[in-house]
Amino acid sequence: MTTTQSTSPREGKVRAPEAAPISSAVWHRILETVRTQHPSLNRVWFDDMVARQLTNGVIQVTVPKPAQLGFCQGQCQQPFTSAAQQVTGRLLAVMFHCDNLPRGGVFNEGDQPHPLNPDYTFDQFVTGPCNRLPHAASMAVSDQPGQSYNPLFIHGGVGLGKTHLLQAVCQKVLDRQPDARILYLSCDSFINQFINAVESGEMNQFRFRYRQVDVLVIDDIHFLAGRDRTQEEFFHTFNTLYQGHKQIILSADCPPSEIPELEERLVSRFNSGLVARVEKPCYETRVAILQKKARMRALALPEDVVCYIAAKVENNTRELEGAITKIQGLGLLNNNVIDLDLAKAALGDSGTPEQRRITVQQICEAVTKYYNVKMSDLQSKKRHKSIAFPRQVCMYLARRHTRYSLEEIGGYFGGRDHTTVLHAVRTVDADTKADAQIAEQVKRIDGQLQT
Repeated sequence: MTTTQSTSPREGKVRAPEAAPISSAVWHRILETVRTQHPSLNRVWFDDMVARQLTNGVIQVTVPKPAQLGFCQGQCQQPFTSAAQQVTGRLLAVMFHCDNLPRGGVFNEGDQPHPLNPDYTFDQFVTGPCNRLPHAASMAVSDQPGQSYNPLFIHGGVGLGKTHLLQAVCQKVLDRQPDARILYLSCDSFINQFINAVESGEMNQFRFRYRQVDVLVIDDIHFLAGRDRTQEEFFHTFNTLYQGHKQIILSADCPPSEIPELEERLVSRFNSGLVARVEKPCYETRVAILQKKARMRALALPEDVVCYIAAKVENNTRELEGAITKIQGLGLLNNNVIDLDLAKAALGDSGTPEQRRITVQQICEAVTKYYNVKMSDLQSKKRHKSIAFPRQVCMYLARRHTRYSLEEIGGYFGGRDHTTVLHAVRTVDADTKADAQIAEQVKRIDGQLQT
């Protein structure tokens, strides 16, 4: 950490900035204030942070790990600053630092360190029958990058832990090899950077950035579908890294052979390593996930509450975490008392008959019946209005009545991407407001779903 120094014109001497130690009692009160006012931010490793000193109105705080530094700088700066001002009654700020920053680092599209999530480590990953193979493969890759399972291709639905495994590999590689250069980004970012490089005439810089790394990690590689020039560039990047024994890790929502409009030579290369699927967690695994995430937040969840959440939330890990956040927030209003009744209230089960859950399949059946089209047509590439509009209505109603993401909804209709689904939702919404006849059509289909 560099500090500024001042010189007195009269004395001609250099004065160091004013610094004073922070008492453990004051720092403890600041931590407790943050934990009380922002329970969703709380992590057990907050206890490992050290308040070094107060310098010119800034409390200097050291965190042990680089990923924790990213979390603190991204989400904790304002809450900790506010807590420090409340506790001390002074206009202070809190700044976070890490003495163990890696020499290589994880870089994103701007060649800046990428903020990894400190929650996404192997220690925090719960294994079960649904994910043993991708977890074991990720562990092996992090131990010997470029030697075991290269490329590693992990696929599965949204919120099942693919990103967790990808980031866990990055963090473990950096723990073992601080000078490793890792490029971790989404496929969308890769595509946008490629387009920008072509337009600006900076393809040499683009290629150097991607082909000089030790580990290339790309999330949601299925978005390469249908992009011929980007696939061509990625093909050559893949070959350069593979021949140099550099590790390649990819994730997608489906296996390589099922990605639409993906060149056969890329499918072949993706399949040349290990392709591992992550499936939905079973009940026992969901219980273990809830227990681990609660411990990570230093949150005490009664066993009956854990079992209730695990039975209630079945789709994915992300929804389990969301359920914990809701319960934790409601518990804060209930004097930090969390019990089964509070959990039921938080998750919308107050003892009244549960509202009928509408599925995408039911929506498709209602729409195809109303417009007299086939489901196979909705999933095809046909763009005739007699097919395209019913398809858009399906997407609109699926977005309205289900908890599926845009990507998941698009998967039901021939693997269309999230931008197509978003366009469909906006189109139908605008049409229902501008055209009374269309509004009546959608209303009738909606009414059939509600009965």
